[in-house]
Amino acid sequence: MAKQIPIGARGEARETVAFKHTLTSHHPELPPVYSTPDMIRLMEIAAFQALQPYCEGDEISVGTSINIQHRAASGIGANIHAEAVLESFDGRFYLLRVTARDDAQEIGRGTVGRAIVSIGNFVNKMKAK
Repeated sequence: MAKQIPIGARGEARETVAFKHTLTSHHPELPPVYSTPDMIRLMEIAAFQALQPYCEGDEISVGTSINIQHRAASGIGANIHAEAVLESFDGRFYLLRVTARDDAQEIGRGTVGRAIVSIGNFVNKMKAK
């Protein structure tokens, strides 16, 4: 079982927007701006980073829910910084407040839910399906 994770535990992740992170890379008629799925992926990485130091053995955290608003566009070359802060725990699920910023402003915010699982147990359950 994971060590007790303190409310306020933080994680972060960074990346520079490349063509592969843009809407254009998915469809040529869309603008070359940072895609919402890529922003959410970076937020999820930050949430993972917040919880992982408290996991033991083969434990990891896995995503269980997302509630995200993408509020501003960022172009190729923008530096994106995502941060996650543990806000609550209900006995099984962790809720983290997440934000993403580019060089100039906040571009997204919301919450990410995660749970701690044993990789071995998780894989065995998947094989049993």
